[in-house]
Amino acid sequence: QVQLVESGGGLVQSGGSLRLSCAASGSISDYYAIGWFRQAPRKEREAVSCIFRGDDSTRYAPSVKGRFTIFKDNAKNTVYLQMNNLKLEDTGVYYCAVDKLGGTQIAGCGEPGMDYWGKGTLVTVSS
Repeated sequence: QVQLVESGGGLVQSGGSLRLSCAASGSISDYYAIGWFRQAPRKEREAVSCIFRGDDSTRYAPSVKGRFTIFKDNAKNTVYLQMNNLKLEDTGVYYCAVDKLGGTQIAGCGEPGMDYWGKGTLVTVSS
């Protein structure tokens, strides 16, 4: 069983920055991929970004590319999402998830490839 704990959410003004953290109970270097997802009010959850094992390649949703950066610290078993130039539409609950079984090798950076999920952290962007 993998436990994931997100932190770093909060209230920020449009144009501001936040850094989210996802602390994993196990060694993150063991996972095929780690991703950040978000769910805005009255919308379905969507993939924001993923980082893949091996070459640490990354994927970003078009809406966040150039503004968000995903990176990890293997020694701390923590994955981060640096969010800059935040917009109102970035508001939502942000979830961390990991692929332990290799599903992302077929499904890519998306919910079907993920096996374990955190409980989320709320990000609210105000005008």
